[in-house]
Amino acid sequence: MADFSFDIKKELAVLSSSAKSGWNRELNFVSWNGANPKLDIRDWSPDHEKMGKGVTLSREEAAILLTVLNELSLDDLYD
Repeated sequence: MADFSFDIKKELAVLSSSAKSGWNRELNFVSWNGANPKLDIRDWSPDHEKMGKGVTLSREEAAILLTVLNELSLDDLYD
């Protein structure tokens, strides 16, 4: 497995928590391997030493997602 590094530049939100594992699903601003930071959604251990699979979004992708979410009716989706 290749080595990689990460630096959580800003912790933005805990989206959910697991009482069983103690892990949190978080929205953070993360730099991977020294690159420009990106929005990142993934599960993290309480000490941020371990992580689950997640998704990173560039500025452009985050802007599209923001537009789509603002136009959605969650009530219509989750009925």
